[in-house]
Amino acid sequence: MSSASAAIGNTFIAIVKGIAAALTGNGAMFASTMHSVADAVNQAFVFAGSVLAEKKPTRRFPTGFGRVINIFCMVAVIVVTIMAYETIREGIHLLQHPVIASGFWLNLIVLLLSIVVDGVVLYKAMKEIVHEARVHAKGFAVVRAAFANVKRAAPPTRLVFYEDLVATTGAVLALAAVIVTSLTAFAAMDGVVTIAIGLLMIVVAFRVGYDNMVGLIGVSAPQDIEDRVAKIIFSDHNVTDIYQLRVLQEGRYYHVDGMIELKQGLSLADADDIKFKVRDALLRDPDITDVTLGIIEDNGVKNWTPVESR
Repeated sequence: MSSASAAIGNTFIAIVKGIAAALTGNGAMFASTMHSVADAVNQAFVFAGSVLAEKKPTRRFPTGFGRVINIFCMVAVIVVTIMAYETIREGIHLLQHPVIASGFWLNLIVLLLSIVVDGVVLYKAMKEIVHEARVHAKGFAVVRAAFANVKRAAPPTRLVFYEDLVATTGAVLALAAVIVTSLTAFAAMDGVVTIAIGLLMIVVAFRVGYDNMVGLIGVSAPQDIEDRVAKIIFSDHNVTDIYQLRVLQEGRYYHVDGMIELKQGLSLADADDIKFKVRDALLRDPDITDVTLGIIEDNGVKNWTPVESR
């Protein structure tokens, strides 16, 4: 939902900015328009990828479609990179051949509108990060919690967050350029800000590209997720230890693969019942989609250290 709302918001803003850039010839407004176009295209891609990623596992794809979203996000990275190149090239052109822009009030109104819309979308993305990370925060605390837990969010939510963070920052820079070039003779400010916005887009492309490359390869879940899984496993009093545990993150979901130790003296039938009970408890967690557990008898050696003892 964060990517869908961002796509709609950025499409509207891109149209308004594009009209303003065409009427005034302002380079910073052009750069901001390019960024909004890139954001709208990317977030539409990501929304489509998110829908596909939610498909249930099939016999052919037993672990589900979680990594589809990583592929769509990589396509979005290519779009951002192309737009960033065009923006930086336009900024260099403006430095070499400064343009005296007109339409101060039009640019001012459009950029203020852009800051408001991008800011609202950014705040919605922050709230989505907090929701996905299962962190309780309200008001201004949402901002701090979002920055602290952004790595735990789903790939599309991270993309929206990074892009709209840069979009809001870029709109503020473009606003500064409009004011400076209108009130002073420093025409080069337009080109400088245009290049700066392009470089910010490169930073977003690198950050999102790296995150999704890691996701495509397969990455272990954060430590707190692993501890949460262990807590669920130990909630059954028949489990004495965790012999080994691997929690793999795929998109916004997790796959659990482990070997647990049970009390000595249990029959095979009882041990099987306990294993299935623990597995079902793990699958009740909405973030866990796949669980594979093995069982062995307690070997008397402590393999798993609870988080509070570390």
